[in-house]
Amino acid sequence: MKKNVKKIVITGGTSGIGKACLEKFSSAGDNVIVLSRKNPDNLKNFVECDVSNFENVKIAFDEIKKEMGTIDVLILNAGYGISGAIELVDNKDIENLFDVNLFGVINCYKCALPMMKSGSLIINMSSACAFFPLPFRGLYCSSKSALNMLTYSMKMECEPFGVKVCAVCPGDVKTNFTKNRVKNFDTNERYADRIKNATSKVDGREEKRMSADKVANVVFKISLKRRVKPYYIVGFKYKALNFAMRFLPLSALLFFTSKIFGGKK
Repeated sequence: MKKNVKKIVITGGTSGIGKACLEKFSSAGDNVIVLSRKNPDNLKNFVECDVSNFENVKIAFDEIKKEMGTIDVLILNAGYGISGAIELVDNKDIENLFDVNLFGVINCYKCALPMMKSGSLIINMSSACAFFPLPFRGLYCSSKSALNMLTYSMKMECEPFGVKVCAVCPGDVKTNFTKNRVKNFDTNERYADRIKNATSKVDGREEKRMSADKVANVVFKISLKRRVKPYYIVGFKYKALNFAMRFLPLSALLFFTSKIFGGKK
């Protein structure tokens, strides 16, 4: 039987999880176009795009429409992290973060949905941080928590015309995400060395992180489902913690998380 070739669009598809998804779907014979600000590997099916700029996104999807006509799977993966004490992070850095991680997704929704028919799928690449907050990562956690709420709302809005929407929420992944995170070490007498210590604690877990291929495999399996759940957590310990939180009070989670990742020695 001849395979039904899907038309896939991936934002942030030139590195990390996005690139792993590109390789996974391409190896399955699907037609994939990636959007990104840069194209370091000179990919052929590449469209330059800054998702935080609506006009730029509109131009990119107009080009995709000419190339593909329709979209079967839209993977909204573009995003980055930021760390630091919230009161000391520059407002422009905060705006830039939400412009990419949240408003960039909204921009893509607006331009892609007219090209998506019943049975198509939107996957938002969120994070386990949407459920489990970390000190000095509050801005990133907030952007992903907001993305999850957006996902659930979009799921309800799109269900009547057959477009499926879900969020994929991986834990720590071994990519350049940590290297590329905007790190703000500004401090004062209230925080002292806690910001630096907390960053070192999280960044020191690099070798324990899961591979981007593991996340891409989950994304690929979701693309084959007739029905999708609102969200999928990737990583056993994060699934276990999410289950435990049904029975434990939030105050307990915050207490132990602060003890482990709060930067106090």
